[in-house]
Amino acid sequence: MNRPEINVTPLIDVLLVLLIIFMIITPIKPTQVEAKAPREPINDGAQTSPLALVVTVDHERKLGLNTGTFSATIDEPDAIVTRLKEIFLQRTINRAFASDPKANGNPVIEKTVFIKAPKSLDYGSVARVVDAVKSSGANPVGLQLDGLD
Repeated sequence: MNRPEINVTPLIDVLLVLLIIFMIITPIKPTQVEAKAPREPINDGAQTSPLALVVTVDHERKLGLNTGTFSATIDEPDAIVTRLKEIFLQRTINRAFASDPKANGNPVIEKTVFIKAPKSLDYGSVARVVDAVKSSGANPVGLQLDGLD
């Protein structure tokens, strides 16, 4: 009685070809992500827009809006979200339009918010603040990089 045998030669050939292909492709893959680092701000006397909203985070994780302070923190941002919603509602009622070149002449309510946080704050905390600000209807949300010491 003949016993069946498995011929492994084709399997080894296929594995050898795959190994060679992976050895060739591996050095071709990009290994780094390039990002543009922001430059130092140039103080050329430009005026800040009166409609600009800046959410600040202090070293104690408390949130503030422009010069006002709130009882909101990074973990409980409800007070600042409510205040931003009120501001956006007032801007809608008062028709506080922004000059948006992408709007094709259609008026757009100014809902830009900047977030200013210290460098020592971890990424997750800043992401939570961005999420809270976005949930208030802000669009776009930017990060302010000057004076973060």
